Amino acid sequence: MKNILLDVNVVVDLCVDRSGSANSQLAVALAKSYGLTLWVYAGSVQTLQYVVGSEVRRVNHSPDKTLSPSEARHKARSLLHELTQDFQWLAALSGEGVVFATEDPEDTQLFHALKRFPYADMHLLTRDKQLHEKDPQRVLSPEAFIDFCKQGGITRSTAFVDLAAQQDRIRPGLEQNMHTVLHHGKYIMGPEVTELEKGLCEFTASRHCISCSSGTDALLMALMALDIGPGDEVITVPYTWISTAEVVALLGARPVFVDIKPDTMNMDPDQVEDAITSKTKAIMPVGIYGQCADMTRINALAHSQNIPVIEDAAQSFGATHYGQKSCALSEIGCTSFFPSKPLGGYGDGGAIFTDADTLADRMRQIRVHGQKVKHEHPLVGINGRLDTLQAGVLLEKLKLFPQECILRREAAGRYDNLLSGLPGLQTPCIAPGNESVYAQYTILTPDREAVSKRLKEAGIPAVAYYTAPLHLQGAFACLGHKPGDFPVAEQVAGQCLSLPMNPYLKRQEQEKICAEIKEAVQGKERQEP
Repeated sequence: MKNILLDVNVVVDLCVDRSGSANSQLAVALAKSYGLTLWVYAGSVQTLQYVVGSEVRRVNHSPDKTLSPSEARHKARSLLHELTQDFQWLAALSGEGVVFATEDPEDTQLFHALKRFPYADMHLLTRDKQLHEKDPQRVLSPEAFIDFCKQGGITRSTAFVDLAAQQDRIRPGLEQNMHTVLHHGKYIMGPEVTELEKGLCEFTASRHCISCSSGTDALLMALMALDIGPGDEVITVPYTWISTAEVVALLGARPVFVDIKPDTMNMDPDQVEDAITSKTKAIMPVGIYGQCADMTRINALAHSQNIPVIEDAAQSFGATHYGQKSCALSEIGCTSFFPSKPLGGYGDGGAIFTDADTLADRMRQIRVHGQKVKHEHPLVGINGRLDTLQAGVLLEKLKLFPQECILRREAAGRYDNLLSGLPGLQTPCIAPGNESVYAQYTILTPDREAVSKRLKEAGIPAVAYYTAPLHLQGAFACLGHKPGDFPVAEQVAGQCLSLPMNPYLKRQEQEKICAEIKEAVQGKERQEP
C-alpha cells in the first residue's frame, strides 16, 4: 500500500468535527506517519465545497448565531485550502466524465480513478458502506485502516531511486506540461525542446546544448561529429556501462581500454599517455557514479597531443570539477536522461554540450538524419531527436535539480558518517576539487555477497553494477583481452555494491541500511524484528 484516495466524507471529517470524524482523523494521521501519499480527487471539488459548507453551517447553528450560505462557503474554502496543502490532487481525466449513465456517477468516477494505479498501490478510504461492498479489497473504512495499521499491515519500504517522492513535488507542473504538449501536438522538436536546451545551457554554462534520444545516441553523435570511423581508436575505461565502448565499435573504430583508479573508480590519467597512438582520435573518460574524472589532467594530456576529449557524463550531470559543471569540461560533454539518472525523464533521452559552433552545427544535422535543411542531407546521420513530451517532463524536473544535487550530497554525507570505520569497507572517495552528484552511492567490500544477502532479507534494495568489466564481455572478445589485464577494474567489479540513493532518502532509512551492513560485515546473523 503506497497511496490513499480520500473520499469526500473523509475530507469533510478532517475539516469539521462531527460524529465519527475522530476515526477518519486518526486514519489519516496514521497514513501520514507511514509515509503514504494522500490524494484528493479533483472531480470532487464542487461537492467538497458544498458538503463542507453545509456542515460548517450546521456546526455553527445556534440561537444567537447562524452563518449565511456565503459565509459558510467562504469558511469551507478556507478549511479546504489549508487542509489540502499536504495532499496530492488526482486529476479528473476526460474518460472519467462519461459516467452519467450509471446509478451513481460520482462513485463511478472514483472507481475509474483507482484503476489508474496498480491494484495493491492505491486504496480508497471512505465511510460509505456501499462503496466497500463494491470492492472490499480496495476500499477501506477508517476503522478497518486503523486495525490494519495496528496489526502491522503497513511497512515502510526504502526506494533505490525514489521517483514517486520527486513526482509528488512537481505533479502540477508535470501535468500542465504534458497536457500543453498534447494540445499543441508538436510531438517532435516542439517548443519545450528548445526551452529545455536553453535551460540546460544556462545550468552548465555551455554555449550549445543539443538534446537527443538517449545518452547512447549522445555519445554516438559526438563521435560521428568528429568523423571517427574504421581504423580509429578511442581511449576509454572498461569499468562502465557498455554504451561507452559500444558506440565506438558501432562506428568500426577500436575502443582502447585503460584501467581505473582504485579510489575514485574513474579513468587513471597516468595510464592514458601510454595508450595514445597515431590512431587515437578521442579520449572518453566516464564520470562514474556521479563524480567527474580527473578532467584537468586528462584535458592537458589530450590538448598536448591535439586529441579531443568527450566526457561521458551520463552519471555525473550536476557534478562539478574545480567549480565547473560536468558536461562543460571538454570539447564535448554527453549525458543521459534515463529515469534513474540524477536528472532523469520518464523514458529515454540525452543531451550533448559543446562551446564549438562547428561541432554543434554538425551534431544538430546528425540528430536529424544528417539534414541541414529539409530534404538536403550533406551528412550521414541518425534519428536522434528528443521527444517533446520528455522535454516537458525534464523542464519541470530541472527546476528542482539544483536543490536535489544538494540533498544527494547531504544523504551521502550521512552514509559516510554511518559507515565510517567498518573494516574492509570503502566508501566513495571524492577527489580534491570535485563535488559528486552521487548518481549512486557505491561502496566496495570483500563481503559483498553477505552484505547484499543481508540487505535483501531486510527488504532493502542494493545493486552490484558492472560485475563483468567490458574487456571481459563477449561483445569485445575481438580485442583479445584476458583476466588480469585491468586488475583495478576487475577488483572493483568484484566488490562494488550501490546502496539506495535519492534526494528524498530519510536519515532513519539510512540508519537502518547501515545497521544491517555493519552486522553483515561483522558476521552476525540477522534477527527478524
